[in-house]
Amino acid sequence: MAADPLYYWDYLGLDKLLDSQQRVSAEHGEPAHDEMLFIVVHQAFELWFKQILFELDGVLDVMGRDVVPEQQMGWVVDRFRRIGEIQRLLIDQIDVLETMTPLDFLDFRDHLVPASGFQSVQFRLIENRLGLQPRYRLKIKGAAYTSVLSPEHVRVLEASEAEPTLTDHVERWLERTPFLAFGDFDFWSAYRTAVDDMLARERRTIAEHPSLEPDEREAQLAAFAETEAAFATLFDPERYAELRRKGQRRFSHRAFLAALLISLYRDAPLFQLPFRLLTALVDVDEGFTAWRQRHALLVHRMIGGKTGTGGTSGHAYLDAAARRHRIFQDLFDLPTFFIPRSRLPALPAEVARQLEFSYQTSEQA
Repeated sequence: MAADPLYYWDYLGLDKLLDSQQRVSAEHGEPAHDEMLFIVVHQAFELWFKQILFELDGVLDVMGRDVVPEQQMGWVVDRFRRIGEIQRLLIDQIDVLETMTPLDFLDFRDHLVPASGFQSVQFRLIENRLGLQPRYRLKIKGAAYTSVLSPEHVRVLEASEAEPTLTDHVERWLERTPFLAFGDFDFWSAYRTAVDDMLARERRTIAEHPSLEPDEREAQLAAFAETEAAFATLFDPERYAELRRKGQRRFSHRAFLAALLISLYRDAPLFQLPFRLLTALVDVDEGFTAWRQRHALLVHRMIGGKTGTGGTSGHAYLDAAARRHRIFQDLFDLPTFFIPRSRLPALPAEVARQLEFSYQTSEQA
């Protein structure tokens, strides 16, 4: 025991924490009851953002190494699982906030101008840590997202933009994936043959389907041509590079192929944990998209078509950001290129053995 026993209240700094809910409406002589709820919920958001940043910093430390220790991959996946649970809490807190009616909000809304959730520096740091690049961001009133922030916070965010991101680290990690070629076996040649067979069957099905009207058949064949064009980018590095130049792909060609390989052969023991990591990245990206969309609905419900306190278009901006500010679009697009397990190229025996756990291989030998 310490000489001065630790006291719960002091350990949590509750004097400072519980004195941080100051209603601006009261300062104007018009105390609004629901402003307390508004402050508490948004402070809770910021506390959870702090925890997410703490988890991301730990993940970045591991994933940023030249060799990512295999024994820490489970720890990384668990960090993303924790972030996912926090994201669910963030969404649930909006339910609490919606117990405030639009008229309740109007009791103090005008006192908040020009403060806005767009000024959440921690949330912008989360986006930057994940890998949201400035060129993909929506403008705020025609200006950069940092235009609504203090000079000190602008410096913090600009510094974070120059740091390696989770996207950078995951890309490098994927690029180091072996088994893309092994001896005389070239997986991508075998995969392309399987894809060509699958596409030929699907085209014949559309062309020969007896129930399709001519205009329906033409429409389906046009859509199918887009699918064929998408597959073509996998096998042509120059076409893929063009997609990257247009901002339609983030990962390098090799990293994208590695992510596809891991996803197609997820049942192989040594690919199971990497696949869980890729799934966790999609889950986190989806979680923030869902939170943005839920936030947009909240804003629409509270202020209708009014301009937001920060001067933006309110819910319309938030809706657009939910679509535009996704990080791991490449991983969402991977199922486009999946083929049935039954048609996957069989891996050479030596490759298959290397993808098994060593004790399993030795027992079978």
